[in-house]
Amino acid sequence: MDKATLVVFNGAGTALEEIKTDIPDLKPGEILIKNLYTTICGSDLHTYCGLRHEAVPTVLGHEIVGEIAGFHPGHNGLDYLGTPLQIGDRVTWSIFASDANSEKARAGMPQKGGGLFKYGHAQVTATDALHGGLSTHCVLKQGTTVLKLSKEIPLKVAATINCAVATVAGGVRLSGNLQGKKVLISGVGLLGLVCAAMCSADGATEIHVADLNGERLKLAEAFGANVQHLLNQNPTLPTDIDVVFDMSGSPDAMEMGLEALTVGGIAVWIGAVFKTRSVAINAEQVVRKLNTIKGLHNYNYDDFVQAVKFIEKNYSKFPFQELVSAEFALTDAESAFNFAVANKPIRVGINIAP
Repeated sequence: MDKATLVVFNGAGTALEEIKTDIPDLKPGEILIKNLYTTICGSDLHTYCGLRHEAVPTVLGHEIVGEIAGFHPGHNGLDYLGTPLQIGDRVTWSIFASDANSEKARAGMPQKGGGLFKYGHAQVTATDALHGGLSTHCVLKQGTTVLKLSKEIPLKVAATINCAVATVAGGVRLSGNLQGKKVLISGVGLLGLVCAAMCSADGATEIHVADLNGERLKLAEAFGANVQHLLNQNPTLPTDIDVVFDMSGSPDAMEMGLEALTVGGIAVWIGAVFKTRSVAINAEQVVRKLNTIKGLHNYNYDDFVQAVKFIEKNYSKFPFQELVSAEFALTDAESAFNFAVANKPIRVGINIAP
């Protein structure tokens, strides 16, 4: 039986462990993937540093791109859009698997559907180990949305589609038509940069970005942002913003965004995925200004499709490749995490391709 190599996380402060395991026989609906590239997401770093807790041992990494290495004999050989799939095709897949017929999935929230499983967050067991990015292989479970990708998309860009890009696509969906709108994006990490690019591509006329990091604000210009606000200098923000996207999770930033909204404005909150203080909301403003607050965690199937379409059309129009500032081999994954913790780049890549 063929073997896979995986790098296992056993807990904060413990060295990553490289092990080998058998590649199992596939179950109905499953696809075997040869991983090509993974990028280290912020949630991976939070787990690595002990700020977030997962059942261990686990294989971190959910921003993954790979190529098909095998199908269960009963698989229909099609991706989510009905495109035929073959061995060797490059694909991206949703960071979750769930029951598409469950109540939440039918309501447009498959990321909260029944039987939910999340790649890069599950415990390694004797019979189920290949479900993360720090591995040579991944087994895609039934209920995973798979989409075929063009091989022209650079691997380091393709890896981010199924997390940051798809999540932003969901946020843009919630914001409505952005043509001619003024937007404010708080938090200029990968989510914020992708959001600026999507807003630009969708015709927003003013794209404001706000952050504590001046270098990241400057970087955002290349992704379509045309107004920067350095928050540690107490800037005066406009009060006629149509849509505010918060990617930071900071209560201060979310409160600031609400104050910037115009009549009929929409706040889309994405970054608040960790415990912090409650946000103070001026209810009278929300009522009198007819404001709307929407939250988004992960994304749905259509968001994922739109993310792929966006990258296929725009991967060369914006400098997405430059956002991966360092690259490591799978065998040097520990150095990759330590580099990311020490330097706080937008992304660090792990190249698994031969």
